Amino acid sequence: MKFGPLEFCAVFLLALVLIPEAVFGIRFVIDREECFSHNVQYEGDSVHVSFVVIKVDSSWYYSQDGVDLVVKGPTGDQIHDFRDKISEKFDFVAHHKGVHRFCFSNKSPYHETIDFDVHVGHFSYHDEHAKDEHFNPLLEQISKLEEALYNIQFEQHWLEAQTERQAIINEGMSHRAVYKAFWESLALVGASVLQVYLLRRLFERKLGISRV
Repeated sequence: MKFGPLEFCAVFLLALVLIPEAVFGIRFVIDREECFSHNVQYEGDSVHVSFVVIKVDSSWYYSQDGVDLVVKGPTGDQIHDFRDKISEKFDFVAHHKGVHRFCFSNKSPYHETIDFDVHVGHFSYHDEHAKDEHFNPLLEQISKLEEALYNIQFEQHWLEAQTERQAIINEGMSHRAVYKAFWESLALVGASVLQVYLLRRLFERKLGISRV
C-alpha cells in the first residue's frame, strides 16, 4: 500500500498521540512513611511501577528487610501490598480512573533512599475508532513498537537503580573491612604494648626480690 503526503502526515500525527503519558520518577529519602499520588485519567490504562532501595543512611547497617509498599485505587480499594521488598517491578490495569496512592513504610532504624518510578500507558487511538482499515495494522505496529521501547527504558532504569544500590553496598562493605582491619591492628598493638609493660614490671619485681 502506498501513502501520499497527506496520509504520511496523518500517520505522523497519529503516532504522536500514541506516545504515553510522561513517566513519574522520583528519588526520595524515607524516615517512617511516605505517600505519593498519581492521576490515572482513563479506566483500563496500564500502570507500570518499579522501586529500588538505593541505600541506607548508615555505613554499618545493611538490612535485607526492605520496605513495605501499599497501592490503593481512587475508591480506596487495595491493589497491591508488598512487604519487606528491597526492589520490585510490577504492573496492573486501572479499573477506575482517578488518583492512585502509593505508600511506602520503612521499618529500619535508619533513613533509606528509594528510587521510585511510575508510568501510565494509554493509547488514544482506541478511543477514536479509526474507520480506515488500512491504518489499523500500522497503528497496531506503532503501538507495539512504542510499548517495546518503553519496556526497554523502564527495565534499564530499574537495573541501573539496582546496580547503584549494589555499588553502594560494596563500597560500604569495603569501608567496613578497612575500619575493622584498622581497629584489629590497633587492638593488637595495644595488647603487645600492654604485654611488654607487664613483662617489664614482672622482671623488675623479680630483680628487686633477688637483690634483697
